[in-house]
Amino acid sequence: MYTKEQAIKLLQDNNQEHVMKFFDELSDENKSEFLTQIENINWSDFKLIGDTEAASRGEFSVPPAVEISEIEKRHDEFEAVGIEALKKGEVAAVLLAGGMGTRLGFDLPKGCFNVGETHELFIFQCLINNLMDVVNQVGCFVPLYIMTSEKNDATTRAFFKEHNYFGYNPDYIQYFVQDMACAVDYNGKLLLEEKGRLATSPNGNGGWYASMVKAGLDKDLKAKGVKWINIFAVDNVCQRIADPVFVGATIAGGFQAGSKVVRKVDPQEKMGLLCLEDGKPSIVEYYEMSDEMAEAKAEDGSLLYKYGVILNYLFSLEKLDDIVNNNMLVHVVEKKIPHIDEDGNHISPESPNGYKFELLVLDMVHMMDSNLAFEVDRVREFAPIKNLHGVDSVDSARELLKKNGVVL
Repeated sequence: MYTKEQAIKLLQDNNQEHVMKFFDELSDENKSEFLTQIENINWSDFKLIGDTEAASRGEFSVPPAVEISEIEKRHDEFEAVGIEALKKGEVAAVLLAGGMGTRLGFDLPKGCFNVGETHELFIFQCLINNLMDVVNQVGCFVPLYIMTSEKNDATTRAFFKEHNYFGYNPDYIQYFVQDMACAVDYNGKLLLEEKGRLATSPNGNGGWYASMVKAGLDKDLKAKGVKWINIFAVDNVCQRIADPVFVGATIAGGFQAGSKVVRKVDPQEKMGLLCLEDGKPSIVEYYEMSDEMAEAKAEDGSLLYKYGVILNYLFSLEKLDDIVNNNMLVHVVEKKIPHIDEDGNHISPESPNGYKFELLVLDMVHMMDSNLAFEVDRVREFAPIKNLHGVDSVDSARELLKKNGVVL
């Protein structure tokens, strides 16, 4: 750990010595924590500030895909391959659960939100129930790794324990905390969240594997013989996890990755689209698409670029090791960042006031050599909870859960 003098020298070299203003007021424990934070600052991120030159996009084309109709025809074939991989212990699942339920008016981890109406049914519970379907089908538990954040780690662990892991075998559950990245103001100056604590935020949904490696869990994966990792977001309560048919289709096709996708219902629907860019797997965000690209039609009259990603991916562990050893693209994102001012007063900005640094999973997809678009039924597998009411909300997710036979 750095000494106070080493920290001051490092901060002076980077014109950031202002963050030491309150250092002498801190307890010994807080001093130690603050020095560790300073030691772990990734200074290379700061060089990206002001680099406004947009990366030019390549030539887009339609990705390799299996549509629902083909999946139905080849269901048994794909399922057999997937079940074999699962029984061999070659598939693990990673739940990205670092977020809080703030947008739901909820101050606990998002997964602790109750979507039940006549009884308790938590988001975490929905996901475990979906994974248990596979466990019961295959006859063995799937290793489950849960990514938390500094803000919700203890609460998440306690919540699972309190609810007896919703019937999952806790021997197959491990937790890890997502890496945090510093936040800065528009002048590139570090912000303090409070006296003796830098303002930080989770480093984006693309930071999950680097965070696993930092926690030493890559060794655990290899010791278990895992070859494939299915990552999934916390907020889609209907998604199927470690789905043998999805796993089998990806393996049988010889792909390095697979992406569960749903068909767009409208050319302007706000979702990232899976495609090929200069022949490599890629995701183009809806706001990056020209009207011409968004509305282009295939020969059968359907949209040419129709496969929207739902943040449910299957990645080859071998390829993930290559990716984590090569620097991923860091995105500089404008955000509202609560902080203290030079007098120690807490400020809660109502508009963006600085930058956060994030890694995105879409870049991981682009670093794969091949990727299969695996189409799923929106009604059966796509019920994201982003808001309390309206589109992609608790209300819409409840309706979809009922359609899938879940008693609320």
